[in-house]
Amino acid sequence: MNASSDADHFVVFDRVQKSYDGENLVVKDLNLAIGKGEFLTMLGPSGSGKTTCLMMLAGFETATHGEILLDGQPINNIPPHKRGIGMVFQNYALFPHMTIAENLSFPLEVRKIGKSDREQKVQRALDMVEMGSFGGRRPAQLSGGQQQRVALARALVFEPELVLMDEPLGALDKQLREKMQFEITNLAHNLGITTVYVTHDQTEALTMSDRVAVFDDGRIQQLAAPDTLYESPENSFVAQFIGENNTLMGTVESIENDLAVVKLDDGELIDTLPVNVTKVGDRTLVSIRPERVEYDPTRLQPGAHTVKAEVLEFIYMGDIYRTRLRVAGNDDFFIKTRNAPDQRRLQPGEQIEIGWRAKDCRALDA
Repeated sequence: MNASSDADHFVVFDRVQKSYDGENLVVKDLNLAIGKGEFLTMLGPSGSGKTTCLMMLAGFETATHGEILLDGQPINNIPPHKRGIGMVFQNYALFPHMTIAENLSFPLEVRKIGKSDREQKVQRALDMVEMGSFGGRRPAQLSGGQQQRVALARALVFEPELVLMDEPLGALDKQLREKMQFEITNLAHNLGITTVYVTHDQTEALTMSDRVAVFDDGRIQQLAAPDTLYESPENSFVAQFIGENNTLMGTVESIENDLAVVKLDDGELIDTLPVNVTKVGDRTLVSIRPERVEYDPTRLQPGAHTVKAEVLEFIYMGDIYRTRLRVAGNDDFFIKTRNAPDQRRLQPGEQIEIGWRAKDCRALDA
């Protein structure tokens, strides 16, 4: 596709490739269009190409092939400081010898903004991240969470239209991290800033983003809204990488009327959606989410498919119960049930029947 065809696309990667050694491509033929004001997350394991894409957009790396456009203008040859992009990194990158106010003032001085304007903008940016009274302190006098807020304020102080964030919450503890996720998302949406966010944390990606691009092996495996990504993964990599997932191996017996019958490796037949299998005899990995599996016969919907299972382990996790089962030869099949007064705890060694709806089950590439 030629991604630059739509005027509404604020950031465009058009057939972009990147190689460091002239042979191996770290980013392979990337076509991606990001809308104005959109919060897009690039998610993937280490080495998948997501950070390289961010660095090419920032101007710290050069594309080997293809074009990157910002607001319709090619930026491949524009140096980083002239792109007008805000950046937030995991290590904050604050100047230790400067006060917080001086740290924020620096990008404004570089842009030749007058002193009184600078002071106003610095105060406004600090107020925005609830750090209004901290201007006179130095970075070493702040906690990690406060430093991250300052790094965010510095990225926003010159009012950029695009902000890039590279694992910005990686160094924070869980509680603070969740609070900052909420604050960053709110701030980005309230200010109408286009945000490109890189993380390997899938929960972060699902809770913060308008859309998520899942990277693996230098390519986008799927680009979709968080709920679509989780409920309707297009291949086995996305199904395994996003959230918790059960898999059963089998062979396609028949495909008709948007339904596939798969013969599992233990001989059991199940109905499933054919997502990327095309013909009888195809090997397939059948995917089903733990919370979609029922073991209480009264909760099973009419026509739901059932298979035999053996309980191996019951795990109490506070708000939910997580139970490990042996299903069709797979000892790592999990079900999740909420901790409710009417929910029966399963006992190791128990033989049970479990079931699910065919439409919650997906036949993916093997």
